[in-house]
Amino acid sequence: MKKLRHMTVFMHIVEAGSITKAAEKMALSKSVLSLHLKQLESELATTLLKRTTRRQSLTPSGERFYAHCVKMHQVSEQAWEEIMAQQAEPAGKLTVTAPHALMDTLVVPALKDAFLHCPNVQLCLICQDNQLDLMHHDIDLAIRVGDSKDSHYKQRRLGSLTDVLCKATGSDVDIDSVAYIANHWQGTHIKHTLMRNGAESQRLSFDATHITDTISQTASLISAGFGIGLVPNVLLAQYPNLAPVFTDQSLAPATVFTVHPYQGTVPMSVKLAQAAIQAQFDTLLISAEK
Repeated sequence: MKKLRHMTVFMHIVEAGSITKAAEKMALSKSVLSLHLKQLESELATTLLKRTTRRQSLTPSGERFYAHCVKMHQVSEQAWEEIMAQQAEPAGKLTVTAPHALMDTLVVPALKDAFLHCPNVQLCLICQDNQLDLMHHDIDLAIRVGDSKDSHYKQRRLGSLTDVLCKATGSDVDIDSVAYIANHWQGTHIKHTLMRNGAESQRLSFDATHITDTISQTASLISAGFGIGLVPNVLLAQYPNLAPVFTDQSLAPATVFTVHPYQGTVPMSVKLAQAAIQAQFDTLLISAEK
């Protein structure tokens, strides 16, 4: 403990720029800090800090030792924060973003399980198919399909989903002339590669005839007979009027991630949301496989 105290005092002296300023910040006397520094240099048998009446500067040994002091301080702070966060009740604003297709089916049921009885948590939900910058939009947690563009954020794999090319149940489809209903994120020129038994079976190209803003709009137009379009496999159970165009071929699966911007201690609300979303995603996959 004595060594840790010496290291903490030394770090504060360096960062304050003088023993006098460090003493004021730590509410200790200059003589106490001077004694700590003297004992520290004596025990290490080296000079760490060169001082004059007007300035101080680190020696090479002092620079190396200061770097270790900073790391030690960061580790101790992180330990305190993590334990305190674990003991605290979730509270505050929690902003979550997800694609339209996954907000009502995945995110909202999960957040209900996690926070329905947590009155101090305020939810802010953002439906957005494009990948928003988490820091710029003050987002705590994002659900993303496919790899994240922001490699410096922390991402965790939830699992995989597969888009299914759907038609209205009972309808006959001429794949060469059928109208295509595109989700807005697909653009107007669409290409699909279908797989059978893990190998490529055929490639399809379409020009969008109709464009929708949400997955529910896409499903409604398909059900009404306007054409074919993509619906994620985890949502098909909600739309009994939809059927796969191909029963023996499928598109390649896409990986789904949770992403957050926290580099150190992750807030309890984010941890709880991640766990609940994982559980709900697993439930959706089980339902989709039935």
